[in-house]
Amino acid sequence: MGHIMKHKRKSKRKKDKTCDVKGCDEDKKKSLSTTKIKKKTDLKVESSGGRNSYLCKEHYKEYKKATEDERRAKRLSWD
Repeated sequence: MGHIMKHKRKSKRKKDKTCDVKGCDEDKKKSLSTTKIKKKTDLKVESSGGRNSYLCKEHYKEYKKATEDERRAKRLSWD
């Protein structure tokens, strides 16, 4: 029997280290689901076909503020 190797997906975006919000050229800080960003914020994300988009520090702060109530409700419901 042969040994089956699992291959890790390699990011095609390694060289592109900037925020995916339209018009922003800041360095990326966080990678988040493109769908979540679009549903929960007014940020104009330019996704390059992948599942995730990168946000810089400032846009990540905006995302956190926009999802603050939802995250608080989740924490409280864990009891």
